[in-house]
Amino acid sequence: MYEPIRTKSVHSMAEPTPDFPHRSREEELDIRLAGHLTALLTVTDELRTLTPDPSLDDAAQRLAEQAARLRDGRAPLRAAPTTAATDPTHIAALHQRAHTLAGWALVVATSREDTAATTLAAERMRSHASALGLAA
Repeated sequence: MYEPIRTKSVHSMAEPTPDFPHRSREEELDIRLAGHLTALLTVTDELRTLTPDPSLDDAAQRLAEQAARLRDGRAPLRAAPTTAATDPTHIAALHQRAHTLAGWALVVATSREDTAATTLAAERMRSHASALGLAA
């Protein structure tokens, strides 16, 4: 009833070595985790400007170290924090954003079984949850 396909698939006719590089799953997870940690570092730097705190300084340093480790020693780019007013709703929004970013980093770090990044992301989640009044 149906006639079999007699032509080769376009996929089988493709060149055996593609002209673009492919990354492994581990490399993709490294890139994604470094991105989440760098974004979290940016928000942390913003919070450090608005609400100076030694714990935020320590967190920023640790985030920068982990992001550099994942990027083969290249330090992450750091944005210059704004000098916005210390509006409590703005600060709360920054803590909410940092909490979300730390959660994303935690998921990826757990997926790639990176103990150091998992621990750091979980600590940052707890810290921002506490700042938001979400922690018990």
